[in-house]
Amino acid sequence: MSTDEQIRIHEIYESIQGESTFAGLPCTFVRLSRCNLRCRWCDTPQAFEGGTQLPRTEVLEKALSFGTPLVELTGGEPLLQPGAIPLLRELCDAGRTVLLETSGERDISAVDPRVHRIMDLKAPGSDESHRNRWENIAYLTPRDEVKVVLADRADYDWAKGVIEEHGLADRVNAVLLSPVWGELDPQDLVQWVLEDQLRARVNLQMHKVIWDADTQGV
Repeated sequence: MSTDEQIRIHEIYESIQGESTFAGLPCTFVRLSRCNLRCRWCDTPQAFEGGTQLPRTEVLEKALSFGTPLVELTGGEPLLQPGAIPLLRELCDAGRTVLLETSGERDISAVDPRVHRIMDLKAPGSDESHRNRWENIAYLTPRDEVKVVLADRADYDWAKGVIEEHGLADRVNAVLLSPVWGELDPQDLVQWVLEDQLRARVNLQMHKVIWDADTQGV
């Protein structure tokens, strides 16, 4: 069996989308195991390793079984696994609206153009900003979104510079600025965005408001 016919899965579950411009919509989450980054503030370290190796056909069947129009591949880092690329295509072929949450460190060029790519850019406060694959920006389209998680004012100023330097507000559907939960006060972020008239969307993690911040599988 080829490497792309097996996928290591951490969990598959139904909830609402907690972030991005799709926030609040019913969504099936396919969380793949393994990540090659170690962002200081990561809230899903349980998906760094482990998981269950499954045939891609079984993952597809399970993801479609919930019946939600929206499906997201997340992680971990989905693009570490060769099977993620055909799985994304098969989900699109099944008529789903498909989201990909990716760290921005892996090449996104092979992802099916029907997929809405939600790509991170790692700010200095993550301790992983040196891993940003800047070449990915050229592949972004108006279907896609860029997310920057911010720990403090320095991260915000960094993000503001990146948004302006790369013309991100004109390149993608939305630029999402997310405060690190429990570190950056969202009110401060709102104030900075308003003061600068920055073309970006303040992006809160809705699932952490609805459930306890440490609750998994939601």
